[in-house]
Amino acid sequence: MLYTFAGGGTLCGVAALVLLIVSTATDFWMQYRYSGNAASQGLWRFCINHKCHAHTLTVAFWDATRAFMLLAILSCFAGVVLGLSAFTNGTKTRRVRTGGIALLLSGFLALLALAIYTGVTVNFFGKRYIDWRFSWSYILGWIAIILALAAGVLQLCAYQRNVAEPAPPNASES
Repeated sequence: MLYTFAGGGTLCGVAALVLLIVSTATDFWMQYRYSGNAASQGLWRFCINHKCHAHTLTVAFWDATRAFMLLAILSCFAGVVLGLSAFTNGTKTRRVRTGGIALLLSGFLALLALAIYTGVTVNFFGKRYIDWRFSWSYILGWIAIILALAAGVLQLCAYQRNVAEPAPPNASES
């Protein structure tokens, strides 16, 4: 039963990792109209009429969102690697448990990042720009949160089921 839950958790974790990376790296967290031109912004730069520029302002909410998203990516990567290690050289339940915890942590870090971004965007940019909306990079971040949390739960279920089952003879845990 370990491999079924761990496999599902690892698969969800890989999908979450890909979505976290794409979400963090792309420039479509928010789209709006600026002086009649189409504009978008991400965590690292903003684009007006397909010409992109680095953010010139150092704003704490961008720094916090960037930091939490990068930490979420690192934690998700660790969770995926630990989940994959369950399939090599026999059962390694402690690594599955640690991987599940890392994936849950990744989901919570990304949740914190998106909550900060959402709050500031609605309260500040929502009042500044009339025609604005959250865009696909932002939405991918929310999907990644769901996948990361699901992956962590599946990994922890795999650990719990394996601990509850009697160990076969000659089985070793590490």
